[in-house]
Amino acid sequence: MPARSDLGAERRSLVLVAGSGRSGTSLFTGILQRLGFHVPRPEVPADSTNPKGFAESQWVVDFHTAALRRAGVQVSDARPTAWAHMAQVVVEDEMVGKLRRWLDSQFKEADHLIIKDPRLSWFLPLWTRSAEDFGVTPRLATVLRHPAAVVESKQRSYGGWESEVGRTAGWLNQALFTERATREAARVFVRYEDILDDWTTSVARVGQELGLKVIQDAPAASIVRVHDFVDRNLSRSRATWEDFEIPVPLREQVDEVWELVSQLADVGVNTEEVHPRLDAARAAYISFYEDAEAIAQSSIVAAGRRRGRAAHQSSFLVRASARVPKRYRAKVPLRWRRAVFRALNRSRPARV
Repeated sequence: MPARSDLGAERRSLVLVAGSGRSGTSLFTGILQRLGFHVPRPEVPADSTNPKGFAESQWVVDFHTAALRRAGVQVSDARPTAWAHMAQVVVEDEMVGKLRRWLDSQFKEADHLIIKDPRLSWFLPLWTRSAEDFGVTPRLATVLRHPAAVVESKQRSYGGWESEVGRTAGWLNQALFTERATREAARVFVRYEDILDDWTTSVARVGQELGLKVIQDAPAASIVRVHDFVDRNLSRSRATWEDFEIPVPLREQVDEVWELVSQLADVGVNTEEVHPRLDAARAAYISFYEDAEAIAQSSIVAAGRRRGRAAHQSSFLVRASARVPKRYRAKVPLRWRRAVFRALNRSRPARV
């Protein structure tokens, strides 16, 4: 890790804000934005789930989303192996070149950039390598919020398309691997609740730990803007695990990791004691997930077969529809044609 004095001497700076979605990263990034950091435009527009704005660059979100889709990984993926899948994608020349060109254009707009996106954890090595090409050592800030509160907020804001168990495991996977990926970097951990309770103290510590002159030299007008921005009446989810049906072994692992990463947000923490315990927790989660996959193997195979049958049926309907003369297609409603083709498909003799 570079010395603090070296960091502070850099003419340019790049802050990468990591952490699970719904953990307070928008609040933290919005504060630094008002203190003088630049969020590349256009920004993701505010909505009902985040009425004060996300402080996210739309280009970054689109860039990350496309790469995740190509790797077959989702933002809160609980698979430990998903990190290896992403690693294969982020080293592609096309990805590296595209990010470097974009960073070049952004540093022509501003010297001090801040990048935040819930997907960012999957791309930290790519951002680090690209920034170093411009002589910039990225600083990393991870915002921490209790996982039960994160899951509750996600269920409320994003809906129930993903289970509470899946989101809990996704939080654990992201917390463990993000911590390990940033261990050798200039980094700081900050608690969401601490920001709400006293943002000035929390952010001042970030500025000191990371040698960020933008924070340390922020004018009074910027500080006033932050005071107006921070709403101490923001929803503070006090959810506990009793509000969810989380398997006990998973909940115990999450509780242990939450305790460990929370210690990293304390001043003067002895990382030589915490890091080995986090390494052991990561190994335990990998083993736990592999056991769960082995147990669920029959369900995984069955799901694959169902998708295969659905794809075959869809292909048959398309081919059959193409054989219907056009003069009849216009006269017979589409839903009727589909019903007939499905009936014909079911009546075909099974292959042996």
